Amino acid sequence: MYRIGELADLCEVKADTLRFYEKHGLLTPSSRTESGYRVYTQADAARLRFILRAKAVGFTLNEISDLLSIELDKSNRVCADVKGMVDIKLAQVQAKMAELTHFQTSLKSLSDACCGGPRSAEYCSILEALESSTERVRVEHHSHDGNQHETHQQDEHSHVHSKVTHEESGN
Repeated sequence: MYRIGELADLCEVKADTLRFYEKHGLLTPSSRTESGYRVYTQADAARLRFILRAKAVGFTLNEISDLLSIELDKSNRVCADVKGMVDIKLAQVQAKMAELTHFQTSLKSLSDACCGGPRSAEYCSILEALESSTERVRVEHHSHDGNQHETHQQDEHSHVHSKVTHEESGN
């Protein structure tokens, strides 16, 4: 039997984490002492480890709750139920990675197009790209002595998609 602090230490989490999981219905102490302290069993420790592993691979609290319900009723469930949940999560992660790769490419293009010099932002290619509806980024070439300002279109392999600004504006 473990008190909340002991179980938290055993699983290398804070006691507040256990209270949080209890509040969301994922973990329930097996009993309470006469003075009201939560008491957990080995089975509760195993359940907490399950929750922590599921959280570590990206499952949400609701998804973990669904996994726990399958875990508790294994004999009446099929492996395909669990695999389906994992495959859905995998597809979500892959979509998020593709989105982040798109953001990375777009931001790199914006960064590469700007000289980053000390001059006024009046001709900043980043601001121009974000203000325009075109998909091309204008590259700045400033001489840092303040005498020149030249821009030209970047090649097609490094452009900023208007989709990024469109999606972020909520349109």
